Amino acid sequence: MDMRDIARLSPAAQRQILEKLGREQARAAMDKPAGKYHNRKCTVTLPENGKSITFDSEKEARRFGELRMRLQFGDIRDLRLQVNFTLQEGFTTAEGNRVRPIVYKADFTYQERIPSGWRTVVEDVKGVRTKEYSMKRKMMLEKFGVDIREV
Repeated sequence: MDMRDIARLSPAAQRQILEKLGREQARAAMDKPAGKYHNRKCTVTLPENGKSITFDSEKEARRFGELRMRLQFGDIRDLRLQVNFTLQEGFTTAEGNRVRPIVYKADFTYQERIPSGWRTVVEDVKGVRTKEYSMKRKMMLEKFGVDIREV
């Protein structure tokens, strides 16, 4: 339907059509996935300082809220976000081509209280397990002895 066709209708009918079109566009925008794996970015504002943090998914933002609560209760300490681990250093080939390093970026790292003290946890919020992630998980275990906790 063209806007000229809508203009021929009564004002009440025009309002009704435009409201319906607006609702459909809003619904389509909400249903549209933001990321390759159908995740939506989510921004959280910290109440203590007003700073905002944008997460790759709503699931990751929820997990951050859970970890913040555990931090307040003293179950964990040293909560950090988006920590990089270099799995293989970059290098230059004999032909002079530069090969970039292989880096794994953890969603969260923290120290977790256990009966004998504290243990380091590297955590990844997973929706889809890619081949690249599976390879990096094995490399983390081999190089650092860290088994990534998937949530």
